[in-house]
Amino acid sequence: MSGLISVDEAIAALVANRPDWPVETVALSNALGARLATPLKANVTRPPAAVSAMDGYAVRLADVGTPDTPLTVIGEIPAGSVFDKPLSPGEAVRIFTGSELPPGADHVVVQEHATRDGDKVRFSSGYSEPSFVRAAGRDFSTGDTLIETGAKIGPAEIAIAAAANHATLEIYKRPTIAILANGDELRAPGSALERGQIVNSNPAGLSALVSLWGGMPVDLGVATDSVAAIREKIDAATEVDIIVPVGGASVGDHDHMRTAFAEAGYETIFERIAVRPGKPTWFARKDHQLVLGLPGNPASAFVCAHLFLRILTTDQAKLSFQPARLESDLAANGPREAFLRATAAYSAEDGTRTVIAAADQDSSLIRPFLSGNCLIHRPADAAAQPAGSIVQTLPLMNS
Repeated sequence: MSGLISVDEAIAALVANRPDWPVETVALSNALGARLATPLKANVTRPPAAVSAMDGYAVRLADVGTPDTPLTVIGEIPAGSVFDKPLSPGEAVRIFTGSELPPGADHVVVQEHATRDGDKVRFSSGYSEPSFVRAAGRDFSTGDTLIETGAKIGPAEIAIAAAANHATLEIYKRPTIAILANGDELRAPGSALERGQIVNSNPAGLSALVSLWGGMPVDLGVATDSVAAIREKIDAATEVDIIVPVGGASVGDHDHMRTAFAEAGYETIFERIAVRPGKPTWFARKDHQLVLGLPGNPASAFVCAHLFLRILTTDQAKLSFQPARLESDLAANGPREAFLRATAAYSAEDGTRTVIAAADQDSSLIRPFLSGNCLIHRPADAAAQPAGSIVQTLPLMNS
């Protein structure tokens, strides 16, 4: 595609060229951040039988309808033990949290309500409904689907996989994503800067996003402003899945990024997007390897990573918007779609979602992302909207 294309056209091109990531089996400890490749089904029932929710006494509810009824304690069930003797009328068993109830028991009296004298126990209250019993399968049962294919694996997913008796998970291979910065003026964070030099901050932030989204970031470093220097970095990245060059894609005398990739045999799929920020975003491929070029301005790179890079690393086919009510007026938009950095919150008054755009939308500013949690989508040539209007927002997936 040549010339400016729309955001939807760009996303369609990304999806059409996105590979089917291979499936691999990994230990639970190595699954964090990946995407599940097959549905996770429970291998066990949890709990496997009716168990006690408290320390106390397992009894028959029919025996404890009135207070101070004496029962005979016939045994004890520590956690992990099994008591197979059925309870007869007038009997109780000392039980602990998580222990399986003995046959015939349907109620647990907490130990705070019990008075024990030898093998006799009395309770200070009478009971009419069973309590403190966790039914078999209360959490899940064998064969239940617990997590669907494509879900991102976080701590909760790992916990439930372990509880469902899985030692490994089938995941989609994490794509390796190499970030390539370009510019004679760029220096690593922590450098002593001279006049004219700036901190190369983009790779650090983009690598963090890649990790959060389940990819494996690779920092290719900084290529100086020459085709030869960029080609050297490209040649060092032949084994990665996606290369993300940052900057060097405009029309200045020192913007050599697209030229270098073209000379290396990469076919351009689109070269510019009618979006603000992010017009210089471009996309190319060579055999199995994809290239998504992002703008050099930090805010533009961060926004466009959320719009386009995330599409390449997941199974999403479109952007997912959420409605919100404006807290302040928005001016009319220009001829390009716009994504404004903003902060959304839920109103305690009426339970609706409200949003306010950052006052300064300059493409060099990173600080608004500290408090911002979404982007307000403004269609091309959108009219001005007063406070109280409903707009569409895109959550920032940076946490």
